Amino acid sequence: MDMSIALILGQDGITNGAIYALLALALVLVFAVTRVIFIQQGEFVAYGALTLAMMQAGTVPATVWLLVVMGALVTAFDALAALRAGRVRRAAATAGWNLAYPLALAGALAALPIDSLPLVAQVLLTLAIVVPMGPMMYRLMYQPIASAPVLILLIVSVALHITMVGLGLLFFGAEGQRTPAFSEASFELGPLMVTGQTIWVLSVSVLLIVALYQFFERTLYGKALRATAINRVGAQLMGISPALAGKLTFFLAAFIGALSGVLIAPITTIYYDTGFLIGLKGFVAAIIGGLASYPIAALGALVVGLLEAFASFWASAYKEVIVFTLIIPVLLWRSLTSRHVEEEE
Repeated sequence: MDMSIALILGQDGITNGAIYALLALALVLVFAVTRVIFIQQGEFVAYGALTLAMMQAGTVPATVWLLVVMGALVTAFDALAALRAGRVRRAAATAGWNLAYPLALAGALAALPIDSLPLVAQVLLTLAIVVPMGPMMYRLMYQPIASAPVLILLIVSVALHITMVGLGLLFFGAEGQRTPAFSEASFELGPLMVTGQTIWVLSVSVLLIVALYQFFERTLYGKALRATAINRVGAQLMGISPALAGKLTFFLAAFIGALSGVLIAPITTIYYDTGFLIGLKGFVAAIIGGLASYPIAALGALVVGLLEAFASFWASAYKEVIVFTLIIPVLLWRSLTSRHVEEEE
């Protein structure tokens, strides 16, 4: 292997590692706040990429109708809970965001020439469709069992993952999609050719990580999520709503997943089930961070990306095996060096 090949592989590894870092941070955040192992994180990546591809093909994305159905179910759940509590006004108001917003979005997509819209508008519409599914999913599936053991939450996550993969096949079909690059520019750095899309991926990833840091350090909601992650019971006693913390966490995770899908869609062909492997690699990075440390998870994601890139050169048939084998020594080391504590009730 000469230096030019090593630089190309390194560029690919860092680009992929940046995406894995975002997913790893989302997985760590969701687990720390809600104790949910967010297996379906990768499906939000696929939904984001394929929803954008459908809009660029001039088709109203089928995901918007899934959003309408989820909004109707959330409206029914919240209205029933409000009526039982005697809050008639709240029962009427709950339909405002949960039902009116998806219907208005579906109407706008049907009326607009979505294939001729600017790329920025298509990306914003994609996020507007996919991201609200996160808090709605939490409300429907996790909030009623928020105090359940981690194993029960894991079973629910597996069931949701299988359901979302099946819906992805129904919505998008079995053929893969790739979207146009954000920029056709390219730059030469010595023997290395850096594409504009790579710069977009790295820049957006760094900006998003910095934005998340500022959110957790400087905003009230961010500090509330940190408090919930450190001590859920204590945060609840201080007046922080567990339901609000869960919905906000799933909103951030869905946003990160959908944005990651939009970023990588021009780089690789995305199929309805591609998100699972991408999410698993983010999960490997999150495990390296112990599902607790954000910086170690981000560094672990870069290691995963670089290992995947160089493994694809030396042993392409076994690159996935090599990447996922990385989790074994990490788990053994953490098992031998950590104390086991009883789970909080």
